Amino acid sequence: MSNLKNPIFPETNSMLKNGVKSNSAAKKNSKKILITQPRPESDKSPYFDLEKKYNVELFFHPFIRLDGIPAREFRKQKIDITAFTAIIFTSRNAIDHFFRMCDEMKVAVNQDNKYFCITEAVALYLQKFILYRKRKVFYGADGTNKSLFDVINKHKENEKFLYVCSENQQDNDIVNLLKKNNCEYQLAFMYRTISNDIKPVMEQHSYDVICFFTPSGIRSLFDTYPDYQPNGTLIGAFGSNTLKIVEEVGMQAEIKAPAPQTPSMIAALDKYLAQTAIATKKK
Repeated sequence: MSNLKNPIFPETNSMLKNGVKSNSAAKKNSKKILITQPRPESDKSPYFDLEKKYNVELFFHPFIRLDGIPAREFRKQKIDITAFTAIIFTSRNAIDHFFRMCDEMKVAVNQDNKYFCITEAVALYLQKFILYRKRKVFYGADGTNKSLFDVINKHKENEKFLYVCSENQQDNDIVNLLKKNNCEYQLAFMYRTISNDIKPVMEQHSYDVICFFTPSGIRSLFDTYPDYQPNGTLIGAFGSNTLKIVEEVGMQAEIKAPAPQTPSMIAALDKYLAQTAIATKKK
């Protein structure tokens, strides 16, 4: 890959020449995979099944952190949550902060609200907060913005949409689709995305795979290492927005989710590791 300047985050100018530092004590026969999310709380997570199944080492470190915007600050946006009939969620974090904000502001969530979610997994997460009913919870077929909007478009008549998002990371594709199709909507900034300190984990090992789940995770990488180049590290990307940013910064995602056969990053990693194991046996 050519040594491209970072087209997305030009404000950063230092250089990481060799990606990450090598670890001389690394095990030669086990792949090292970095998951840019917090370590699962349960030891029964399917991630750990992958470790046992393929003899790989998984490392977890969130590349971003989310700071909730307090209710007193949210009020400055002059949004009446009860005035909206449909809520758009593109992540579980957005769901958490929406219901947190309702609690802080003592807003009773309307039982007739409709919810439009980017994936089925995000939609199912609503069960933590509401009585889940299929007639009021909708999600895209394949995790793309287009599939989400196809569902929104079927129900847009007489609906007033509230798009819950990060103050500095709203999805412009979704906003543009809402505008283009004359939907009545408003953005609701309920949290902020902040880059985490990633040097400890990035300099600990040379990774075979790094999996990203949000555009902000890519921003965090380039905030710390503006001229980062994979140098043999495979990139995993979850979601069309993350994939788009991966490509725009000049990298390529070899492991992608969601897809028809790989609805989750775990499934995508499983497929990749299985193919790698087969290729290794043939050698």
